[in-house]
Amino acid sequence: MTDDSKQKKLIKIRNNNVGNRKVSYKWVVTIIIWTFFISAFMQMIQTGLMSRVTLLVACLLLFSFILIGIVFDIIGVSVTAASEVPFHSLAARKVRGAKEAIRLIRNADKVGNFCNDVIGDIAGIVSGSATTAIVVMLNSFSQGNHEFALSIVLAGLVAALTVGGKAFGKGIAILNCNSIIFNVGKIISFIKPVRDKDSKKSKKDKKRENSEGY
Repeated sequence: MTDDSKQKKLIKIRNNNVGNRKVSYKWVVTIIIWTFFISAFMQMIQTGLMSRVTLLVACLLLFSFILIGIVFDIIGVSVTAASEVPFHSLAARKVRGAKEAIRLIRNADKVGNFCNDVIGDIAGIVSGSATTAIVVMLNSFSQGNHEFALSIVLAGLVAALTVGGKAFGKGIAILNCNSIIFNVGKIISFIKPVRDKDSKKSKKDKKRENSEGY
């Protein structure tokens, strides 16, 4: 037996210990339904407003859709990188937003899916539709057949702003993940605060943490 084969046998890849957690089909169905209604709502707003506003307002709407995608991408990255440990003492002192932050971190997979995939993808689709509407406006103002060139330039600009903004936001999210989630938790505490019984760990969670050495 060669040294390489011996070394391969010694290497073991350990998966994350998440107990008996499985894929939640209920969550998959729920997020599909939510995506449909949120996408339809945002598209309705975009379509209804774009035909009635000036070019400047249309550009501001497009920028707001891009910004929404970037902000939610920052939240999605932050929640997967954040640690709930610093929030336990804050929750014990009943600091606003701490319990909500813990709940977000414990549901990081669902929160990340909602922020990055649902809102992020919908914002991208709506931005594309808004870009098309702006191209039509600009083409009518120029009184020429420049639609093809305008669509290429604007599509490239929107893509550059989106990707560049998300790349910049990811760096901020990783460096300030706990602070970002804490602030999001504060906002959620005004909308849907966590009750004391919801913030307590279940016996199964405590047993799992003890087995992992926490």
